[in-house]
Amino acid sequence: MDRRRMTAREARRDDAREQRQDATPEPLLIHTELDATVGSLQELSGLLHEATLYVRYSEGPAADADSGSVDTESGLELPGLSVNPLQPERWWSRPVLDWLARQICQYRELQDKNARRFAWVLTGRQVGRGPDCEPLLRAVVPLARLDDAVLDEAQERYEQRFDAGRGPED
Repeated sequence: MDRRRMTAREARRDDAREQRQDATPEPLLIHTELDATVGSLQELSGLLHEATLYVRYSEGPAADADSGSVDTESGLELPGLSVNPLQPERWWSRPVLDWLARQICQYRELQDKNARRFAWVLTGRQVGRGPDCEPLLRAVVPLARLDDAVLDEAQERYEQRFDAGRGPED
């Protein structure tokens, strides 16, 4: 299409498309080291004041640097790592530890299905949302691995304090 005949809106959209194609994407991960371990929900809650934190179940940062996240239903590569937020939403009026327990338990079955997967805490820049509306991150900084004791503590708290697994039609 002749650029003189484009509307201003079409020209801006075309320019934005060209910029996206020319731009060098920021790295998926800043580094892949994961030396620290979190040992309790209380310890994890103390980290919430330092940065916006997320949890991810995968084979770890080094494996994610090579492959990233994929929407398994469509086969499409996602523009960032799929994560679950650890900061409670504003509407959350229950204890922070309840939120953490729930968020940690949401994707724990991934570890149950693949023993090489583990839960780790990270921060990064949100670049979009995945097919389940989960945040997608780039420029990821791995912070700590969640000890199995934290996962067990979260599971116990989740089962005690929630109607775990119940949906609107149950």
